[in-house]
Amino acid sequence: MNHLKRMKYEMIVFDWDGTLLDSAGAIVQSIQAACRDLDLPEPSDAQARHVIGLGLVDAMRQAVPDLKPERYQEMSERYRFHYLSGDHQLTLFKGIPELLANLQAAGHLLTIATGKSRVGLDRALDHSGLRPLFQASRCADECHSKPHPQMLEELMAEFGIAAASTVMIGDTSHDLLMARNAGVDSLAVTYGAHPHGHLAEHGPLACLHDVEELASWLKNNA
Repeated sequence: MNHLKRMKYEMIVFDWDGTLLDSAGAIVQSIQAACRDLDLPEPSDAQARHVIGLGLVDAMRQAVPDLKPERYQEMSERYRFHYLSGDHQLTLFKGIPELLANLQAAGHLLTIATGKSRVGLDRALDHSGLRPLFQASRCADECHSKPHPQMLEELMAEFGIAAASTVMIGDTSHDLLMARNAGVDSLAVTYGAHPHGHLAEHGPLACLHDVEELASWLKNNA
């Protein structure tokens, strides 16, 4: 019990794509391929990377502004076709399993807040083998899309953990803005979807450039 009192962050909330899983490139390529299938203007890599982390409809609305609402389902289906055809080849960032196991062993509660669907996250958890390390998760088809604070608010309520004892870790401004909207501290990782400069604008406690830096920061400060 004393150990828990010394712990600054009882709950550590992770984003999935671009934070734990090296999937940003595959997401960009899948968005672009879906646009080609539908004869729509193809977003640049930077435009497609910017929407990573949002719920799928919000992501499509921003990445493909010419897309008519009645075609959202068709676009989503083509995106899923391309992404799921190669997602079994995606890998976790080096050091992630060890980082999570060490945090769990130290007594932290580990959870996930992601722009993926529940079906998509369940598939990713099973494929990665990380399911036993997480106590709960929230997905974009269960809650408002980031940067709305609902995912974090529900996770904190589920375990009775205060905002001051929670930290959000993500690779996009959507993660950092969600944390701010929930009154929660945030950490940015710069090896995912959004560039360092863009992340730094949104007030994270630190911008960390690889998993080793993230592990060191958490060991010393969490």
